[in-house]
Amino acid sequence: MADIRYVFNRMARMDYGRMFRVIDKCHDKCGRNKVSLFFDCVFTGLIYGAGYMDYYQFRMYDMNAREKKTVITRGVNNSIVRKYNDKASVYKFDDKLTFNRVFNDYLNRDWMELKEDNYDEFAEFCGKHPEIVVKPVSQSCGVGVEKILTVGEDIKALHARLFKNGQILIEEVADQHDAINAIYPLSVNTLRIVTLKNQVATALFRIGNGGNVVDNFNHGGMVTRIDVDDGIVKWPAIDKDTNVYEVHPYTGYELIGTKIPMWEEAKAMCVEASKIVPEVGYIAWDVCVGKDKPCLIEGNDYPGYDLYQLPVHREGNMGLLPHFKEIMDN
Repeated sequence: MADIRYVFNRMARMDYGRMFRVIDKCHDKCGRNKVSLFFDCVFTGLIYGAGYMDYYQFRMYDMNAREKKTVITRGVNNSIVRKYNDKASVYKFDDKLTFNRVFNDYLNRDWMELKEDNYDEFAEFCGKHPEIVVKPVSQSCGVGVEKILTVGEDIKALHARLFKNGQILIEEVADQHDAINAIYPLSVNTLRIVTLKNQVATALFRIGNGGNVVDNFNHGGMVTRIDVDDGIVKWPAIDKDTNVYEVHPYTGYELIGTKIPMWEEAKAMCVEASKIVPEVGYIAWDVCVGKDKPCLIEGNDYPGYDLYQLPVHREGNMGLLPHFKEIMDN
């Protein structure tokens, strides 16, 4: 059964209006009686720690008890985070400047911290790198991330604007592998490699779409799953609106069958990096496949479990919890 404290906390803070709208969506998908769906959703939350969005996104209304038991739900994911990620150490991942300092050896690109009084350093950085990526240090889900072509820009005005907006992490644009660029060239299309106890537990491939310069799932991107053993994409991609893609709509690239370049090197890098902060043992790494080596973009101490087990990527309608338990019990 789910952590009872988690269940009651969720019940106290529940947006019941939104929950009923989600039940309506479930009804539209499967045709079941709404009252039946409501009680099944509540029961699934109590027993398996699933929020109503888990119930909808993972299509738990189409799963039996044996199948539901295999899903990493929000409650289950929270328990894994609590067990393996020390609260006193997660700042090394949450603060992007600190992250870059700690994992500098794995970034494989130039970066700098923007300060009010370092215009000259910034101008020199822009002279060396005509295209830069700017980020706020504490946002997530791609919020505040911009790619800027500095040629022709008023660098002094740009420096002032970025500092005022808190976009103080300045990075060289990661130069991705030609094979990855061919899929979608407007964003850096990243691997999401999840490590648990210094082992690769699962992996995803995030791809930009729609003219966006980020590949984030919440900003119009799509995601598919990578076979951890051989680095091959064997499933279609899906976006947040549940559109499914076997072919990328922007480039016409056939997604299924894609072999990720330097896959073994990318896995090995994440495993090695996962040992740098041993107090944090459950991490989702974002990796760019560079021209000649993988480049670490960032690490997330609260891995986005919602992307792991999307129905279009499941095998036998089963989730990943048994696989995660095997790693945890080893």
